[in-house]
Amino acid sequence: MEAWSVDQVCSWLVEKNLGELVHRFQEEEVSGAALLALNDRMVQQLVKKIGHQAVLMDLIQKYKQKNQGLKSPGSPKEPALPVQAAAAPADEQSSSPANCGEQTASFYSTENLDNGLIDQRVLKQRRNVKQVLARNKALQWTKSYALPEFPYDVKCTLAEQKCPDHSMRIRIIEFLQADMTKYLEGSLYPTTQQYNDVVNALLRAHPFLDEDGCGFFLWKRALKDRFKYVRRPIEDDEQVMRNKCKFGHRRGQTRKSLADIRFDEIKIVQIKEEAACLDSEVDEHMSWFQQEYVKIEKDWREIDKRMSQTLSIRRKLIGSRTPLKDILKMFPFLKCPYQMFREFQLLTRTDIYKRTRHILESYSENILTSFSVVDNPIHIALQEKMKQHTDEDMLKYMKMTATCLLLPDVFGDDPSLFAIVNGKVQVSTPVLEVKNPFNIDDCEFSLYLEKERLTKVDDCVTALAALVAAFHVFEIECPRRLSQTLNFLETLIFDMHSPHFPSMKEKDVGFQHPVT
Repeated sequence: MEAWSVDQVCSWLVEKNLGELVHRFQEEEVSGAALLALNDRMVQQLVKKIGHQAVLMDLIQKYKQKNQGLKSPGSPKEPALPVQAAAAPADEQSSSPANCGEQTASFYSTENLDNGLIDQRVLKQRRNVKQVLARNKALQWTKSYALPEFPYDVKCTLAEQKCPDHSMRIRIIEFLQADMTKYLEGSLYPTTQQYNDVVNALLRAHPFLDEDGCGFFLWKRALKDRFKYVRRPIEDDEQVMRNKCKFGHRRGQTRKSLADIRFDEIKIVQIKEEAACLDSEVDEHMSWFQQEYVKIEKDWREIDKRMSQTLSIRRKLIGSRTPLKDILKMFPFLKCPYQMFREFQLLTRTDIYKRTRHILESYSENILTSFSVVDNPIHIALQEKMKQHTDEDMLKYMKMTATCLLLPDVFGDDPSLFAIVNGKVQVSTPVLEVKNPFNIDDCEFSLYLEKERLTKVDDCVTALAALVAAFHVFEIECPRRLSQTLNFLETLIFDMHSPHFPSMKEKDVGFQHPVT
């Protein structure tokens, strides 16, 4: 393993069912020698999941011990097997699930089976079976658990029998928590008995840690707090929250009264009825939209009417994080720039096309003369193309196109998140693809979303307006490396008090229906 390359280490991770770590190991260039040199601190920084940390450290430790020809002191499950095997025959007849199942079957009477009832003795026997299995599981934990092999600095502190300082206590607790997670097969919810077993094992091995006779409670509390800290990232998980409410684990939660429970049941029924009506309404509109979308001559008046009627449905679907492909399948006209602008106007009362055009016309001179874009390839290409044309409208269009493409460079953002010029789209957020930006005959603007082309537009104004509208219409979070550019555009677009942008009425719309 010492001579392994990075690729060989990644192949080994895949064999050990740790394929999720491959990308991270490739980024850090972890070779075989580096893998064997990892300590617990390095593993914690390299691997996020506690279960993966424990498994990786265990595999490295076993490899080292195998090379040294020593038996692993950190894997106590193996010496515990003979004890369990010896105890198994004694308990086999009394606690075997199969035998318990045979005993349980004898309690079913023909009369009760015919009536669909179960004898109470059967239920009692089932409860007894569960208790026996739980006791056996707890017994197996007690017999199989032993303290792990601590890192070298921790072992030195414990060997000197010095009272550990705060940082050393944290290290001991972190290592115990990772070791418990390994024994619990990745679970982050130990039982009280398991906490007691681990703390007892620690104090038996190192009695000086029991300070003034209160060490047991202090170490147990620290270990429980560590598990709470590790569980923090999953506290907002929907399934975890449902389980907490179901089993009463949420701190400060009081038991609901019968009236509250009844009210919740009625509310759930109402929600289900609303969902059923919503589904039928969506199905009817979806089928109509799909049929109309493939027609050559479209009824845009009816399309506008139905899109307005389904606005609330669409916002619920988008707000609930429905996959974008499903939304576009139900409402394919959102791919049309006109409908995207109209949706934006219904949400914000703002004509985004008109205001985007004003931004490009007003700021093109200032942006193109900015010192930060003088040496930019786009600016250089613009200067070359302007020498070949004299028409004022043509020159104005070319300047607006360059302004659109140079916005991220002016604000220090990542241009690859805004527009890809003569390249391939690599990001999932809304981004423009531009081909031959200053060639009037061959120029192409396309809006991409989730690496797929959403729509093709004719000019830079429509492209920029569609890009900003996509973030709002589909409620997509702005990338951090593009925030300055979008903040600049949104500030000007939503400036309702600007004299350049008077309040608009429904009839004063700056964009027209597509010509079919």
